[in-house]
Amino acid sequence: MAGNSFGIVFKVTTFGESHGEGLGCIIDGCPAGIKFDYDFLQSEMARRKPGYGGAAATQRKEDDTAEVLSGVFEGITTGTPIAVLIRNTSQKSGDYSNIKDVFRPGHGDFTYFEKYGIRDYRGGGRSSGRETCARVAAGAVAKMILRENGISITAYTKKACGIEISEVDETVIEKNLMRAPDLNAAALMQEKVEQYKKEGNSAGGIIECVIRGVKPGLGEPVFDKADALLAQALLSIGAVKGIEFGAGFEAADLTGKENNDSMIKGFGFKTNNAGGILSGITNGNDIIFRIAVKPVPSIYLKQETVDIDGNECSIEIEGRHDVCLCPRIVPVVEAMAAVTMTDLLLRNRAARI
Repeated sequence: MAGNSFGIVFKVTTFGESHGEGLGCIIDGCPAGIKFDYDFLQSEMARRKPGYGGAAATQRKEDDTAEVLSGVFEGITTGTPIAVLIRNTSQKSGDYSNIKDVFRPGHGDFTYFEKYGIRDYRGGGRSSGRETCARVAAGAVAKMILRENGISITAYTKKACGIEISEVDETVIEKNLMRAPDLNAAALMQEKVEQYKKEGNSAGGIIECVIRGVKPGLGEPVFDKADALLAQALLSIGAVKGIEFGAGFEAADLTGKENNDSMIKGFGFKTNNAGGILSGITNGNDIIFRIAVKPVPSIYLKQETVDIDGNECSIEIEGRHDVCLCPRIVPVVEAMAAVTMTDLLLRNRAARI
């Protein structure tokens, strides 16, 4: 199965299934000499693990303890591949026995079956959102490298269940279950989540991410532009259906005069409509992007579908599922942004003497 690796210098490969023995990642290309912060790794895993988000989240309980199997000696990275394993301990595969021969609407059941002629119906296998725990582990390592280079990444829920924030206070992001930077909006989002949960339905939203401290010059013309690679990384997350940088789609309604970011003394910019990237290369501004997160496809309402023989039938999904992915996808967005920026940072060291 191809397509399980991302990155050129800092290369991440993930493995495992939702209801298998476990999941994990192998990180190749991590420089030697990085202080490995085990506590930080586990805190990042805790931000994504099942159960976070109150009514918005699945009730599946997993410790998501990250076992570092290689690549670290006496708390320092050795330059050899880092292997991280996260064991599954709370899978209930029996919850999926009723859909063994039926395709769930909105999932990858049909497309996986058409491609491989077989599918892991227990939670979706590799297509399950649980695969992202391996990405968060890799992202934590990437953040350790970025931190030593003065780069930080902050993501938050900008909109969920049709409710949008009206202010940004990053100090409250981790103080509410929706991971929104606006406590009032977060409370309204949570109310809507409770409503959707009672109805057996789900909702989507928008995540915004800000990358700070990136110096000008990161990004590889022509096909490996910084925004192109970030887009690939973020769109590889199963629930993400769109991405925009800076002014994004609103730029289509601006004039060139309005959209261009005028430069000022000291190589700065008056505005940031470009989202920190020009011609695929970082310009020193904060990198700002937003992603669209689709509603969770696993809902508890009766739906129409077909079975593996193509016969029409209905389906009622059981098991434990999220209502809104936004709060739990925030650390995944940060992780994929971190992996991308780390790879570009290390690649850039070979760009000039």
